[in-house]
Amino acid sequence: MGKFITIGYGDSAGYERTAEEVRTAAHEHDSRLRAAGVEMGIAGEPVQVRNHDAAGTQVTPGPFLRSDLPVAGFAIIEADTLEEATRMVAGTPCAVAHGVVEVWPLQS
Repeated sequence: MGKFITIGYGDSAGYERTAEEVRTAAHEHDSRLRAAGVEMGIAGEPVQVRNHDAAGTQVTPGPFLRSDLPVAGFAIIEADTLEEATRMVAGTPCAVAHGVVEVWPLQS
C-alpha cells in the first residue's frame, strides 16, 4: 500500500455556487475518509523556510507557490494505486465545489 499527499484548492465562491446537497454529501464523504484513518485538515497560514548553505534560517510569512485558487486543505491517504487514491478524493469538497485536488504519490 502506498501513501499519497493530497492538496485541495478551492475558494468560497466555488463552494457557495455548488448545490447544498452536493456540499453535504462531500462533507459526509470526508467524514467517512477520516473514520477510515485518513489524516486531513484545513490549511492554515503558511511560512517559507530557507537555510541556504546552512548559513542561517530565514522565515518569511506567506506561500511560495501561487495558484488561481487558494490552498484549502491537505490529506495523507493510503491506497494501493494512484487510481484508488484518485477515486478516494473525487468526492471531497474541493473536487466537487469547483476546486481541484492534486494527488502526489510519496516515494521513499
